[in-house]
Parts: sequence; structure tokens; C-alpha cells
Amino acid sequence: QGGTYVVANIRGGGEYGPAWHRAALRQNRHRAYQDFAAVARDLVARGVTTPSRLGIQGGSNGGMLTGNMLVRDPELFGAVVIQVPLLDMRRYHTLLAGASWMSEYGDPDDPEQWEWLQDYSPFHLWDPARAYPPVLLTTSTRDDRVHPAHARTMAWRMVEGRADVLYFENIEGGHAGAADNAQR
Repeated sequence: QGGTYVVANIRGGGEYGPAWHRAALRQNRHRAYQDFAAVARDLVARGVTTPSRLGIQGGSNGGMLTGNMLVRDPELFGAVVIQVPLLDMRRYHTLLAGASWMSEYGDPDDPEQWEWLQDYSPFHLWDPARAYPPVLLTTSTRDDRVHPAHARTMAWRMVEGRADVLYFENIEGGHAGAADNAQR
């Protein structure tokens, strides 16, 4: 019965102009995740929902967001959907369009930058000893933006850690999932 849909306009997005976007770039990317967690905590504190009834969904860069929420604050959520995500910040720049995002995230080959990049790399933050909510992890074989290896390797890591994860790989669609207009 019922429900509430919330959009969190966190730092790093373009909703409030260039300065808002720049506020969560590179070594400051953690601010976006802090903002999102604050929204989740506020929803619970106000009695809008409970953690067990709070589900989150994000795709592409939003998939990196929900991936980070999963590994940083799993106790805040009852379910997590991670779609066509960027999850391995050690290798992202070597996969498909990843090199073009280095101004946004940083260069993992630079030891100083890797220090802060690993702090928001869900693949590297995964801890099999922690309890996690159920996860739906999706990708696309033909994604030309975010390589499906991000989702594949994370799913493998999660299965090895006995997490409750469902993995789906669309073998025909691209980054948006559909292969053609008839399938959208």
C-alpha cells in the first residue's frame, strides 16, 4: 500500500549548476555519498520509512552511487538495484570510455590519486564479513560506455562472499538496455 518516491539532489550532480557539480569531483567524490546517506537517514528519522523498506536504484554513475551506498552504509537499505555501474576504480580508465572520465574521478595510476579513488571504489570496499541487503545487479554485454566487467566482477565477488545478489546481463542492449525501439 502506498509508497514514497524521493529524488536526492546530491553534490556532484548538475541540478544546481557547475559549482554544485564540482563540489563532489575527484578527491571530494565522497561528498556525494555522504549526502545520499544523509537523505536516507533523514527519511528514517522523519518516519517516512524504515531501513528495511527503503530501496535504492541507480544506473551508470548512479550505479556507482548505489554501489557505494551498498558497501558504505548497507544498514540503511532494504534493497539495492545497481544498473550498468562503474564499480572498479582501479581499472575503470582502461575499459571502454573510462579514460575520458579521468577529469571527473582521477587517475588510478597516480599513487596519490589512487589513495582517494580507492575510498569510493565499491569493488575494493566490498567486505564479505559484513551483512548486506539483497542486490539486483544488471549490465549489458554491448554497453559501449561502462564495460560489463564492472558488474561481472562485482557479482562474482558478491557471490563468493555469499551475498544475496541477483545478476542479469542483457546480451543485446547497450548502455540504456534496449537493443532497438521495439524493445524499449
